[in-house]
Amino acid sequence: MPATTIHIDHISKSYGSFRAVDDLSFDVYAGEIFALLGPNGAGKSTTIRMILDIIRPDRGTIQVFGGPISDDKKNRIGYLPEERGLYKSVSVIEVMTYLGKLKGLSGADAKQRSMALLQKLDLAEHAKKKVSELSKGMQQKVQFAVTILHSPDLIIIDEPFSGLDPVNRLIVKDLLEEFKAGGGAIVMSTHQMEQVEEMADRLLMINHGQQKLY
Repeated sequence: MPATTIHIDHISKSYGSFRAVDDLSFDVYAGEIFALLGPNGAGKSTTIRMILDIIRPDRGTIQVFGGPISDDKKNRIGYLPEERGLYKSVSVIEVMTYLGKLKGLSGADAKQRSMALLQKLDLAEHAKKKVSELSKGMQQKVQFAVTILHSPDLIIIDEPFSGLDPVNRLIVKDLLEEFKAGGGAIVMSTHQMEQVEEMADRLLMINHGQQKLY
């Protein structure tokens, strides 16, 4: 049995009288792609924020890597939010190296890993360009590279293919499959059923904060 990366037990979260997440329970295992599928406003992003300890559940428990989340465990996670954001006025390689150092890499290691990922993503020739000079799709690929730069054990990605053309979707998909094959766990939040059918090993359908697990 693969190791349990995330264990969620009967979590709920309300904002005033609005119940955003209503009694969710599920596990995510190493070496799988687990999809959170549901329409906008279903509770997917709230669930992700609770896993990352950005907000706390009103009740229920969340365990990551066998226990409560901690700063050390956060460094084992890569997170690609739906609201993308990179420093626009510096070069691609500078921003990637800086963000890699924030995750505990040395400057030299962060730069080396950044260049290797840019090569895989067909972006090596743009390494010295400012982020603002890249197309939206290129920026999306850079942000994905930052997500996996520090070799996390878990990545959480919100609408991972937003803004990508078919060729670049395939490149990112291959990197996700490579990460999974290496034993990493992936939580993929999306409202697009075709992405789930193509990639996910298991899925949790969420609507109005409630679940159906497949």
